[in-house]
Amino acid sequence: MGWVAQAELWAWREDRPDAWVFLTLPAEMGEDVRDLAGPRTGFGSVPVVVTIGATTWRTSVFPSAEGYALPLKRAVRRAEGLEVGDVVTVEVELA
Repeated sequence: MGWVAQAELWAWREDRPDAWVFLTLPAEMGEDVRDLAGPRTGFGSVPVVVTIGATTWRTSVFPSAEGYALPLKRAVRRAEGLEVGDVVTVEVELA
């Protein structure tokens, strides 16, 4: 099962916007992930396969106060020309 949504990229630390960049899954998508995910891995994370633009990779989403946060590797951001504040279309599937 997969989902498609739009979300804004945000920096973990405003003083280092290139260090850790995330997007937060929309609430409904996060609820579906929580309800359908199998066993959790470390920190309650859920393994997923993500596609943004032409880039697809395996990662995990992590529980946060707002739902689930998805980290975006620097390589993905470079390949897709993304920066903090950009709104992206993200496809997420449970791995």
